[in-house]
Amino acid sequence: MIRFIIVATAVVLYLILLIPLALVALIMGLISPHARDMLGYYIVKVGFNAALFLSGVRATVIGFDKIPRDSAVLYVGNHRSFYDVIFTGAKFFSPGGYIAKKELGNIPLLSWWMAYIHCKFLDRSDMKAGLKMVLESAEDIKNGISMVIFPEGTRNKGEEGTLLPFRKGSLKIAEKAGCPIVPIAISNSQEIFEAHFPKIISTHIVVEYCDPIYTKELSREELKGLSDRVRDTILDKLKEHKEKNIY
Repeated sequence: MIRFIIVATAVVLYLILLIPLALVALIMGLISPHARDMLGYYIVKVGFNAALFLSGVRATVIGFDKIPRDSAVLYVGNHRSFYDVIFTGAKFFSPGGYIAKKELGNIPLLSWWMAYIHCKFLDRSDMKAGLKMVLESAEDIKNGISMVIFPEGTRNKGEEGTLLPFRKGSLKIAEKAGCPIVPIAISNSQEIFEAHFPKIISTHIVVEYCDPIYTKELSREELKGLSDRVRDTILDKLKEHKEKNIY
């Protein structure tokens, strides 16, 4: 419980202290959107790394060298914890945003920085808004901003090594952008917080970046099976992590 209080207090203080920089970022965006993006990227990266340190998260990272360096990508991961977002954001080596549920866009201060790193807030009940989000995200990727999506749509509370079904159309962003997809398999992250709520427990997690899938090289038929291919890739890695008991 003490660790939770420390982390929560640190996050709130960090966001409050950053209010002047958030206003600077707003002005920078009018002059140089790229400069604003880079400021947002570093602010979020520092905050996420600090949260991981204070939470005592230890990680085995596999396949980080597989991430393409010559273009933005769509990261596709499984989702069992809030810390899935924190860890992936902490390891960005270039600007990147998230596809997030619309409720996060209502959180003061946090939503500012999410917007500055090109996060998109998805309203699943509005198909028209969903299509607009896909097109905007694809455009960001074309402009060098990687995106992260958790296509299960919610945190999976089932047994470790399992996946919920992917939401229909969740990978359309990659098809529209013609960008590589990098599947991410994350194991044991729920043990940091969700499995012990409200305690935060020092935990070892495994994060594996899988071989990228180059959408431009896929046939029309292969694109139809893209969602199943990505899901199967992640599921195989999660099962492998569990069988080898590496976390």
